[in-house]
Amino acid sequence: MKQIDLRPGELIRVPLSVRWRDLDAFNHVNNSKYLSYLEEARLRWMLSVPGMGMDDNVAPVVAASNLNYRRPIEWPGDVVIELFVERLGGSSITIGHRIVDANEPRALYCDGNVVMVWIDRTTGRSAPLPDEVRKACS
Repeated sequence: MKQIDLRPGELIRVPLSVRWRDLDAFNHVNNSKYLSYLEEARLRWMLSVPGMGMDDNVAPVVAASNLNYRRPIEWPGDVVIELFVERLGGSSITIGHRIVDANEPRALYCDGNVVMVWIDRTTGRSAPLPDEVRKACS
């Protein structure tokens, strides 16, 4: 997989190929697959964080997601998922996202954000954002 240089403020840029199985009856990528693409990018970013930002005591959960579908993604094709920090809180991160065409980055398929909250695994209550995650966001 080719390396993609990050722009200032970006967490990660992940190239993905559109799969035939991602299509719906209208011959474009089903809206639910956009969430899968974003999840894949977040997981790849989390792999770059020491300990993936979780341990026996704390773990991240998705608290909210917002997707603005700008245009359909067609097959065959390649996209790039761009993630960036919109807000860094005491126990959460709002991660902005964009899905763009790999060959024409101005072609925006989707934008929006996801709020991830770190929780105490025992109580289910919010927990302080791990230092490793905070450092990975700067």
